Amino acid sequence: MTRYKRTMRQILARVPVMPVLTVHDVHSAAELAAALVRGGVVVFEVLLRTPQALDAVKAMIEAAPEADIGLGTLLTAEDVQAAVEAGVAFGVSPGLTPSLAHAARLAGLPFLPGTASASEVMFAREQGFRELKFFPAQGSAGIPWLRNMAPVFPDVVFCPTGGIQAADVPDFLALPNCCTVGGSWIAPSALVQAQNWPEITKLALQSTKMKIC
Repeated sequence: MTRYKRTMRQILARVPVMPVLTVHDVHSAAELAAALVRGGVVVFEVLLRTPQALDAVKAMIEAAPEADIGLGTLLTAEDVQAAVEAGVAFGVSPGLTPSLAHAARLAGLPFLPGTASASEVMFAREQGFRELKFFPAQGSAGIPWLRNMAPVFPDVVFCPTGGIQAADVPDFLALPNCCTVGGSWIAPSALVQAQNWPEITKLALQSTKMKIC
């Protein structure tokens, strides 16, 4: 039996916008998580791109137990194991390889692999994944692609990320195969560095007013 409370689809359904976070200061990680949760954002992804990422995600999990916190930029089976040991609720990758898919399945980790073409979607489906990241979405440029994929893969839900701005979000969420968008504008680096938690909470609150699955 899996130890995870929610499936990947259930996690995505909790929020219309999932913040994608690059954390450089582990000491502010807990406050950042608390600021997001105060704004109603209970799902967010921490990128495995800094030396502090694993310690930061652990601090966030402790500070915000009601949130589903994921670890992103998982590239190898070893990254998946590190994510599991950190106690995250889900994992995210920019793409998918056979070894990465095997590691995620073996761990039972709710997983959001990245795709950028129909062939990649087909491969991910063969590996058992029906919740996929579309990366890079590059703002409104990704909307026609997702719209075209909806009748081809009716069982797949996408979370587009990369280049999406706040103004793009309603058009993405209007698509039948997109219920969550990933972006960094809810917790921009300038606000995090300034520890402006009230402004981050305000931006989080604004994001929760958008359509949700």
